[in-house]
Amino acid sequence: MSDRKQIRTDPEVLEHSLNRHFPELLQFESTEAAEASPVYREIRERVEEIMESIVREDFAEEAPQARESVSAAAWNIERGRMFEGILKALSENSTLKDRDVYLLTELDYGMARSDNRFVARELAKQLKLNYAFAPVYIALQKGSGIESEFDGENENSIHGLAVFSRYPIKNVQAVNLPNGKDKMIGKEKRLGYLRALIADIDHPAGEIRAVTVHLDVHCSRIHRQKQVRLIVEHLETLDPKPTIIGGDFNTTTYNAQNATRAILGFWRRVMMGVHNVAKNHYPHPDRYFEKGLFGEFEKRGFEYKPFNNAGIGTLHYNMENVAYNTNLGDWVPKWCFPFIFWASRRVGGTFSLRLDWFAGKNIELAEGTGPKVIGDLKDEEGTPLSDHDAIALEFVPRP
Repeated sequence: MSDRKQIRTDPEVLEHSLNRHFPELLQFESTEAAEASPVYREIRERVEEIMESIVREDFAEEAPQARESVSAAAWNIERGRMFEGILKALSENSTLKDRDVYLLTELDYGMARSDNRFVARELAKQLKLNYAFAPVYIALQKGSGIESEFDGENENSIHGLAVFSRYPIKNVQAVNLPNGKDKMIGKEKRLGYLRALIADIDHPAGEIRAVTVHLDVHCSRIHRQKQVRLIVEHLETLDPKPTIIGGDFNTTTYNAQNATRAILGFWRRVMMGVHNVAKNHYPHPDRYFEKGLFGEFEKRGFEYKPFNNAGIGTLHYNMENVAYNTNLGDWVPKWCFPFIFWASRRVGGTFSLRLDWFAGKNIELAEGTGPKVIGDLKDEEGTPLSDHDAIALEFVPRP
């Protein structure tokens, strides 16, 4: 991570010719080895320029009439692979459409798995929204699991997260988050690191701060807690504003730095009782396993309990889902699957985990409203638009 202060915001910053170096980079089994190589030294400056950029463009037309409350939604759209269905949901779903702020995670630019679209830019243009997009990874391959089987080749090979609004976006910046696992180890090799994207929104109810967050999944619970600490500590250095944080916190309850730790964690939960964990921990990670993460928010004045539906999962693992099992097979040994299926059958074949959250500071729920989980989002053929449900909220900024 460089100390360079200038951040380019024009879309052209993401266009590159790095792909020709990927075959050579794929030979390395660690980031340290890759970064010490002559090929990486040749491209380092261009990689850092991409990773330090934030693309920002305005496509919103006339702003809506003055509102006293702010409506927000957060959604992990799983790369944007189901683009047309996602666009339709964001424009037609009664709970998702016409939100003032969208905090979206897992958006591709130039990946074969998502038809080489610039997902964030195309959504913003179609929905007539302003947007800011922060790259987090340069993907050296087409992806993991079923993603590696998609036709075609990557063009720009970039993955990131974004904030969208019907109102002016300004003061965009990002917080770099250290990796919990070396991204050059395993079957999905990448350059880069996760980032939290911060933007001020000039809303009629008052200026607010919106933060899109995607925490690491292949890491320990302590590492996710550290990532939250870095985000809130950075926010404390900024001028105080009513703040909404939303996104995929990956509160799986597991330490998934590697397969061994994940398997040991699985057996610990079996010993705790499959029904007990499925009912009291997966949908309530803040009770025990991820308590430290949520404590980081609370000790710095952020609330989360009023802004989320307690006990309602946002990702549902079904043992019959071929795609989930193919993806899981990239980092969990095949011999584990009979035991995972056995545990799954004990609770009816599906585990529901709460991974997606809001946290807020100097905000309160709009009168007569409550947080919502928006599930069963599918296209006309019944195909799920994402592996995550969306979440929504309406709040009022406090002075």
